[in-house]
Amino acid sequence: MSKVVSAKYAVSLVKDNMTLGIGGFVGSGVPEELLIGLKERYEKEQSPKDLTLFHCAAVGDGKSRGANHLGAEGLSKKLICAHIGLEPELNKLVVENKIAAYMIPQGVTAHLLRAISGKKPGVLTHVGLKTYADPRLEGCKANQAAIDSGEEVVSLIDIDGKDYLLYKSFPIDICFIKGSIGDTQGNISLEKEAVFSDQLEMANATRNSGGIVIAQVEQLVEAGTLKAADVKVHGFMVDYVVVGKKENNLQVWVSEDYRPELSGEHKIPLDEIEPMKLNHRKVCGRRGALELKKNCLINLGIGIPDAVAAVAAEEGLSNDITLSIESGALGGVPVGGIGIGATVNPESIYKQPDIFDVYDGGGIDITFLGAAEIDAQGNVNVSKFGGKVVGPGGFINISQNSKKVCFTGTFTARGLKTEMKDGKLIIANEGNEVKFKNEIEQVTFSAEYASETGQEVLYITERAVFKLTEKGIMLTEIAPGIDIEKDILPYMEFKPLIADEIKLMDERIFIDKPMGLSF
Repeated sequence: MSKVVSAKYAVSLVKDNMTLGIGGFVGSGVPEELLIGLKERYEKEQSPKDLTLFHCAAVGDGKSRGANHLGAEGLSKKLICAHIGLEPELNKLVVENKIAAYMIPQGVTAHLLRAISGKKPGVLTHVGLKTYADPRLEGCKANQAAIDSGEEVVSLIDIDGKDYLLYKSFPIDICFIKGSIGDTQGNISLEKEAVFSDQLEMANATRNSGGIVIAQVEQLVEAGTLKAADVKVHGFMVDYVVVGKKENNLQVWVSEDYRPELSGEHKIPLDEIEPMKLNHRKVCGRRGALELKKNCLINLGIGIPDAVAAVAAEEGLSNDITLSIESGALGGVPVGGIGIGATVNPESIYKQPDIFDVYDGGGIDITFLGAAEIDAQGNVNVSKFGGKVVGPGGFINISQNSKKVCFTGTFTARGLKTEMKDGKLIIANEGNEVKFKNEIEQVTFSAEYASETGQEVLYITERAVFKLTEKGIMLTEIAPGIDIEKDILPYMEFKPLIADEIKLMDERIFIDKPMGLSF
């Protein structure tokens, strides 16, 4: 019997108080047709109500797509995820305490699906210790509504004298996932997807919870016509298949057309990618690229850190390093903006839970991550600031387990304008927002934990480089043309340690031509 149904029927299966799992990574692999259908049903019927929403990574475009469709008041009562920085409609509900929100590290959310599938009590891990996820700090509670609920999603466990965190499992009643091609018996192929996020794990966790699995696809074929190697979610796990409209089945939201170089079907010459313009974003990327080593595995965060990949490609270093994204893509050059997660010319595409196995065990040699706030001890906040709840994404898994961490971004925020002239940096207009603060709003990276584990940590900006020491952060480099007393100390709320010998950043960073980097 065919499992193909309409989106309208599929969303009618969502009932009050259910836990709904949502697949996808930012703008890739998002079951947009189903999310739109659920929104339209709620607007018309005011049903279902009081859902618990669960997704691993962010699912949104910063505007109206993805999980933003579920931002109507009353539709949900609880949110469990890793990141909502691209979900302003849900973010508003969280900030206003209209839903209880729990922000869990992304690698943990991905591994929770496996724990749920196996009827295990949860995910036992070191990830999150001494950060806000630790119950000795905030226990993943993102707002007052979560605190008032009295619910604990993580607990501190002692095993042989060592601290661990146990993130608790919960059943998933129904889930929406997206594939490329489905057959009439529910077998799902991901062959055109840029990201293999968590379709299999989400489906299995839901099925083993006794729930309903609904898969949205772009194309329908007859049963038995898909190649066995292409079937990534078998039909026995899938209850219903919905064929979505073309506009709701985009491979990646940065393009309306299918791009075979993102799915690994084809490769394009990398010289077709235009070099970045020389600005403070590229300056940060260039300084970061100086930390690269041959044959290293690198993770890149969202925003300015992805400039490191662009610089590496421009300098011809890409073939001697392996870039990775927490979505699971390995090799190639990451796509920026809401295309983050997808990669041009990937060498391999892992599933999201699999790449976090690599990360959590210390497989990353070096990572480049952003930072919203940094304090004198070297703690970093990226998850809650300026009245917004963002969540950590994969930041905690990555920053706690990488052998070397480079926090990469501008020295100040909002309004910073710079110029490069004769190999020097000129601050044309200072940013209005200080990032180096006496107190940060939330601890997403623990300097204490980093010191205990012996991590090498750098804080790279367009005008200065700092390193983590046992006594706090120390200024070690400044850009040519920058004065410490005039351009650095007045824009920090604390005075950092200052190295006995301050180095000048490489002059090539500030000249508008290739640097000539090699290994």
